[in-house]
Amino acid sequence: MDTEVLVRAEDFALTRKLQWLALSLTPGVGAGRGRKLVEYFGGTDRLFTASLTELEAAGLPAAAAQNIALGKSLELAAAEYDHAREAGVSIIVPGDAEFPRQLLEIYDPPLALYLKGNAEVIDKPGIAIVGTRHPTPYGVGMAERLACDLAARGLVIFSGMARGVDTAAHRGALTAHGCTVAIWGTGIDEVYPKENRKIADQILDTGGAILTEFPLGTFPAPQNFPIRNRIISGISIGVLVIEAGEYSGTRVTARCALEQGREVLAVPGNVTNKMSWGPNTLIKQGAALVATWEDVWEELPADTRLALTPPEQPASETGTSASLFQGAQLSPHEKRVLGLLRSDESTHIDQLVERLSSHLSSSEIFAALFELEMSGHIRQLPGKYYVRTM
Repeated sequence: MDTEVLVRAEDFALTRKLQWLALSLTPGVGAGRGRKLVEYFGGTDRLFTASLTELEAAGLPAAAAQNIALGKSLELAAAEYDHAREAGVSIIVPGDAEFPRQLLEIYDPPLALYLKGNAEVIDKPGIAIVGTRHPTPYGVGMAERLACDLAARGLVIFSGMARGVDTAAHRGALTAHGCTVAIWGTGIDEVYPKENRKIADQILDTGGAILTEFPLGTFPAPQNFPIRNRIISGISIGVLVIEAGEYSGTRVTARCALEQGREVLAVPGNVTNKMSWGPNTLIKQGAALVATWEDVWEELPADTRLALTPPEQPASETGTSASLFQGAQLSPHEKRVLGLLRSDESTHIDQLVERLSSHLSSSEIFAALFELEMSGHIRQLPGKYYVRTM
């Protein structure tokens, strides 16, 4: 290609990127209104050369119309673009090859996305795993193991990197050396929560990505996260819910998934636990019940299943996959101990010794607990408390 032509093509691509970015940064213009404006004017070029009268006639608030007409939005976009480049952040917009195709299908795709990490992974088939910020040990265990099993079989794990289920899902994917994408409700330079900085680094180091539609410096305002949830569901093939209360933000993600035509799946929980309300209600309303990674696999489109080749080795480090129905391959002592433990309530070792004293010696109980913990069936909590992990 002629050098001059190449330069003109690059200039055109940058101009178009800055126009989309400017639209996203214009006060009073959200994703839905921005998309309609571009359609109304027949493209971003025509939009940014329109007069103030034309912009106001298109339904734009006066302040937003003035920002666009006077060039203030483009100035802001140019500065934002430079700051992003200095921070090692890519900005992708509709029309870019890197922009996720799945997001173009939803009603209100983001006008611009800030990206750190692997641009290719955000367009690969994946499952969103979401849930409460205050999960039970059972919820944490199922999120980790399902994410691990699915990531090892080639699916990208999408989540929001919030405390609780989201963090467990990212951790499970990392354990499987798979790819995971964190979609934030903050600026890409604002790690939230702060304690997840290490996980954010691990996601980038292992070929994953961090994605957000919010400008640099955006702090974790509560209203940002429900807005963000439509991207988590929209970028995925389906949404898997693991523990969520009646008024959880996870309900927003599940509703978005339904509106976007995505699969909704859920892991059933203990009916006496308030965090089981979300998944159990979704299952009652028709969501697919998930006990193992195979249940998720069966819900995938046929072409996706064919494109992904499960490895011969089991996904999880313990050699077992997540399931509600574990218990095989255990010794009689291990089965007896495991039968007294619950996933939603911890049990102290003294209680186990007391209840099993007529059947097992303390050394046999300790040995069984050690083997169960090593095989991933139980987890030890501080203070010598134990819970089932599946």
